[in-house]
Amino acid sequence: MAVDVSTAAFAELQASRSGLASLLRSTSDVETALSDFDARLSSHLSALSTVSDTVSPLQSHAVATRALRSRIDRAVSPALALLQAFSLVRSLQRRLLRLSPSPSDPGTLIDYVDCVDRLHDAVAGVAADCDPAVQRLQEAVEFLSRTKATDRLRLRRLQETLTALQAIYADEVDALRYEGLLDEALVRLQDDYESLLLLLKHNALGESDGPDQFAQSTDGSDLAPLASPLQVQALRRISQTLATNDCLDIAIDIFVKVRYRRAAKALMRLSPEYLRTYAPEEIDAMGWAEVEPAITLWIRQLELAVQTLFALEKQLCRDVLGPLMDGVVWPECFAKIADRIMAVFFRFGEGVARSSKQPHKLFKLLDMFDALARIRPQLESTFDGEPGGDIRARFRELQKLVVHAAAKALWEFGLRIEGLQDAAEPSPGDGSVPKVVRHAVHYLKCLATARYAGPMERVLRTERNWREDPPSRPPVDDASDDGLLRDVARNILEALQRNVEAKRARCGKKDRALPHVMATNAYWYVHTRTRGTELAKLVGEETMRATFKNAAEQAAFAYQESAWGMLLSLVERDDAAAKAEQGKGKARARAKLEEFMRGFEVNMRKHRSLYSFRDADLRNQIREAVEKTVVPAYAEFLHANAAAIPVRAFLPPDSIRALIRQAFDAAEEGEEEEGKKPSSVPKPEGEKVPQRRERIRRGQERPPELGGSGSFGH
Repeated sequence: MAVDVSTAAFAELQASRSGLASLLRSTSDVETALSDFDARLSSHLSALSTVSDTVSPLQSHAVATRALRSRIDRAVSPALALLQAFSLVRSLQRRLLRLSPSPSDPGTLIDYVDCVDRLHDAVAGVAADCDPAVQRLQEAVEFLSRTKATDRLRLRRLQETLTALQAIYADEVDALRYEGLLDEALVRLQDDYESLLLLLKHNALGESDGPDQFAQSTDGSDLAPLASPLQVQALRRISQTLATNDCLDIAIDIFVKVRYRRAAKALMRLSPEYLRTYAPEEIDAMGWAEVEPAITLWIRQLELAVQTLFALEKQLCRDVLGPLMDGVVWPECFAKIADRIMAVFFRFGEGVARSSKQPHKLFKLLDMFDALARIRPQLESTFDGEPGGDIRARFRELQKLVVHAAAKALWEFGLRIEGLQDAAEPSPGDGSVPKVVRHAVHYLKCLATARYAGPMERVLRTERNWREDPPSRPPVDDASDDGLLRDVARNILEALQRNVEAKRARCGKKDRALPHVMATNAYWYVHTRTRGTELAKLVGEETMRATFKNAAEQAAFAYQESAWGMLLSLVERDDAAAKAEQGKGKARARAKLEEFMRGFEVNMRKHRSLYSFRDADLRNQIREAVEKTVVPAYAEFLHANAAAIPVRAFLPPDSIRALIRQAFDAAEEGEEEEGKKPSSVPKPEGEKVPQRRERIRRGQERPPELGGSGSFGH
């Protein structure tokens, strides 16, 4: 078993030895082959080195060629784009020359603006492409010069071309932008812009030269815009084009200048010569007959300016200039257009408000106040924002001036009536209604009408609030303030009554009855002219009746006492005296009648030439009262003394009545009654005149009412 193992191991060792021997032989063969290959490789490498030295310049030339081609490609692309841009500019210039825009045809203007905008973009493209093209060509020339990829002749030509291109860039591009057809087109657009703006007229103010579809809306309620949509589009496009080409200030200047001229021309058609005629500081020197119609025109034209003219101008300004600078430009432009025109209106209104506060100006001042109140909401909405702040502030200042002027004019009226009590104003020589009474009644009646009562009440309320100046209290508009005008009217009427009484006291020195005639006429005038009017409703019907109707009755009774009292005392029957002087009855009765007739003749003469009851109704009542007082007393006296007095020696009662009627009928006819006339005088009661007169004198009975249930002296 041991022998077998050793034999196997020995066999394996032998086999290993044979393998190692074979491997050594193979290794020796490989080493020999490698030596041969190394010899051959050295020979080949030597040959390759020679080839490499030969090919190396060609390789550098290929690299330089590729770099030059890249430089040329980079220079040619911008140059081609520049050539295309130049071609587009020339094409647009030719098209621009063919177009013929007209302001009367906004569509052609829009086409022209489109071409101008495209030309502007093309010129901008040329300017943008020229710089890169020049820069790339300069890089290529510098590369050729540095690498000497071409000969000197070609290099010089390239440098000359580059210099020419730089000159074109410096001169031609600027000429395209600022001097060529683009500049001419912009100038033409400015002219067309102005012409188109001039075409837009204020037809609502009578500027239309013919039928215009834009003058008024279909329902007539709202004013149509000044420009059609196509005109607005053309104007807006021109504005934007001019702004894009650095002409925004020119566009604004044209717009403001043209629209101011057009607005002023529209107002001139309303004949506002007064705005040039009356300097604010000279209004007091002008006649009121000239200034008053000017104020009426001013009110109407200011309303038209704010509510129509400037409303339309604002809409046009916003439509045309609104897109510029995010809407910042147009409010300033509109304020510039309106400022000068509104300043002229303000100057005139301020001149009127600052002039003397004479009472007769009150009603025009109230018209101004009412108009300003109506205009204010529209004005504040039209001139809104910061640009319109100056106009709004001046408008509010004008309102304040008018409020103070109107309040002062009313106070001045009351003060003048008070002052006339002590003034040397003569009373009417015929006892007719004094002028101050007529004027005051007419003045207050006008003031109490619906047209003036409301504005006057607001003026008084506003002026009082400003005078009190409560810092935290808002203006009061409740019904408790409605009595301001009523109190003022009552105070004026009280002053008027004191004025009449002062005149009554002064003129009583010449004739005892004349002042009572004047007072009767004056109070009756106030009563009849105010009855049923707004003034009576304002002050109170009962207050007016209790004050002036009763005062007229008292004055009428005083007239009767002064004019007829002494005559009546001559013919009144005195039974006690008659019994005491029975023997002297004939002579005494005759003497009384003679004295009565002399006094009667004097009275008739005074009634024909001195005393005047111009109101027909009042005159009839006075005449009837005199007849019912004098004729029965005279007839009774004649009847009582019939035996002592010859019948034909004295006038019969009917003749006395006829003479009284003639005397009163000869009086001057007055103006017609305003409003309701007083009721007719009823027939007298059966009581005797002297007895009732005595009770009235003693205060036991009121005198009879004029136009009421009794008559004078009855």
